[in-house]
Amino acid sequence: MAQAAQSQVTPGHTPGHEGESRRDFLVLTATALGAVGAVATIWPFIDSLNPAKDTLALSTIEADLSPVQVGQRLTVAWRGKPVFIDHRPPAEIKAAQDVDVTTLRDPQKDADRVKKPEWLILVGVCTHLGCIPLGQKQGDPRGPFGGWFCPCHGSIYDTSGRIRQGPAPLNLIVPPYEFTSDTAIKIG
Repeated sequence: MAQAAQSQVTPGHTPGHEGESRRDFLVLTATALGAVGAVATIWPFIDSLNPAKDTLALSTIEADLSPVQVGQRLTVAWRGKPVFIDHRPPAEIKAAQDVDVTTLRDPQKDADRVKKPEWLILVGVCTHLGCIPLGQKQGDPRGPFGGWFCPCHGSIYDTSGRIRQGPAPLNLIVPPYEFTSDTAIKIG
């Protein structure tokens, strides 16, 4: 019987070698085509997760600071949130700089929160429950520290936007911004 198996083998040919290489090629080709097909099918879904062009357009805004007088506060919208811009007078700057940061719940020096001492830029959303604090308009209550007052739960912020009293755990957030000129900023 061993002689019968040997007699069917052609000289110089390894049994099963041609069939295995053809099978390997077909498996590799089918796998590659399947992967390309899967990527082509999934790509539109993945691409749809990117932000829309109108959303990207709102990711940065520019604000003209030239009409804001010393002591005035301006509110602009950025990413659907109010941003408080405060042109601080020297007394507010000094009050913010003179605070002993070791007494603060969320200790930050005033110099770490501003790029130019006279301009304070903050996201105007209370860090407690997301309310909008008062203090942007003339006549609004600003609390005993001259900053902002959130009437919903009584959070009080100072002239640097740092939490001083009330339930808010953190200071008002400083958004990413840069001065594009002496009288203009780019937020975002």
